[in-house]
Amino acid sequence: MTDPRSPLAQTNTSPKAHSRRTLMQGGAAAGAAMALAGPAALAMRSMETSPQEPWFRVSLAEWSLHRTLRKSKADGGITNLEFPSFAKKTCGVDGIEYVNAFFKSPGQDGKPVARGMDFGYLRDLDGAVRDAGVESLLIMVDGEGQLGDADEGRRREAVENHFKWVAAAAYLGCHSIRVNAGGKGGREELAARAADSLRRIARVSDGYDINVIVENHGGLSSDGAWLADVMKRADHPRVGTLPDFGNFYEYDRYQGVTDLMPYAKAVSAKSYEFDVAGDETKIDYSRMLQIVKDAGYRGWIGIEYEGNDGDEVAGIQATKALLERLR
Repeated sequence: MTDPRSPLAQTNTSPKAHSRRTLMQGGAAAGAAMALAGPAALAMRSMETSPQEPWFRVSLAEWSLHRTLRKSKADGGITNLEFPSFAKKTCGVDGIEYVNAFFKSPGQDGKPVARGMDFGYLRDLDGAVRDAGVESLLIMVDGEGQLGDADEGRRREAVENHFKWVAAAAYLGCHSIRVNAGGKGGREELAARAADSLRRIARVSDGYDINVIVENHGGLSSDGAWLADVMKRADHPRVGTLPDFGNFYEYDRYQGVTDLMPYAKAVSAKSYEFDVAGDETKIDYSRMLQIVKDAGYRGWIGIEYEGNDGDEVAGIQATKALLERLR
């Protein structure tokens, strides 16, 4: 018999009927109300704060360990199922952010198979999360098609490809999936297509109590003003942003984060390298955190270490220490 919490079961019934969070929290209505309240309400969902507690908690984006996850076990690598325990025991964090690429494992024909709709795999991952004592926060979704594709058929397929990750996120107890607003075309036409696709996903994700958030992740999405305009066009309480401190290229990073914070449902603390004082050399973290705090955000801030020195754990720990010192 199919477990009623399974995304496989949810595809054939009303999603609100079997969403794990619906069962655990008595319905998606409360989550929808919090989404309507804006970024400050996110803390109510992921963490309870008091005047004595810090205004944000530190989580870990799985991409910080992409080299380790791609190594074999013999070479010291880990798997996605081991990520929760590694994040807790080795990196000292209580919240984790997945990358969908690491859900893949070889199928019977040897080709990679995404486990976004594999109930057995999600059950095992959820068990690993519970055993580690961490909280699943979001899934970063890549490689599922361009949400701004000019071809309507390909764009519809891209939208539908994200549905399995919505269900997987709900099963794991996440609050969001992170998507990309990519595609070819001018600013206006691409913004219109991306906003439409985000609304289409959000109409489904709303039933699962899952947000659909866009990261500044290259192309026009790394233009803060453009992505903020996409948010206005989408005009859906489930659609928001994941401002990344580092992914601005020809756009001022501090202005970009300022542009995106009014719509933020998560924040990514990108880091590259550190000086002897423990400060990030490319990003003024004090300035960034002040922008985030001034926007009213209270929630998780995720470490995303992307240095080139090869020591991912040291980079993660340096980023964590900097965030906690400035907090």
